Amino acid sequence: MTLEIIVFIGAILFGIVWYWSESKSNKLYRLGNRITHAKDLQMRSDNRKGFLHQQPFLVRLVWVTVAFALGAALVTFVTPINVFFIQYFASAIVGTLIGSYIASAVIFTRDSTSKENLEKVFDKGKEFVEDLVDSDEEVKEEPHQQTVEEKQPEAEVKKSARDRLKDKGMIK
Repeated sequence: MTLEIIVFIGAILFGIVWYWSESKSNKLYRLGNRITHAKDLQMRSDNRKGFLHQQPFLVRLVWVTVAFALGAALVTFVTPINVFFIQYFASAIVGTLIGSYIASAVIFTRDSTSKENLEKVFDKGKEFVEDLVDSDEEVKEEPHQQTVEEKQPEAEVKKSARDRLKDKGMIK
């Protein structure tokens, strides 16, 4: 159990480092894209996507699983020790995915707390508060108007369907 926890924590750190390095440079993913795709289908140079960086969950899961499967195959081929390592394999995959999402949150937070973004958020909040204040004033006016309408007799307020159609000019 202790070794499994160590593998899990190490995998979280590995996922953070892997995501961070891909957010800086995605040369390996770009090389794989160049090898597997035709010239017209290759990713553009301004695309920042990597194995983990800017990928949805299922694609991340596939790439992490493939990487650990290749690593496990290499370890079992090189070492003569035959170990039942399914639980380590699963905890390494889950830990790497969790680490990639932790790194994603940290990088996203760092990018979203720039001065321009904070000013935008402040302005949006200010507009939202102004809208709330305006809507409260409208609500206060509406009950007063309703009391005036309630004082009029009900017969004068409601018109028959025929009278409404005549007012619209739809019948004579």
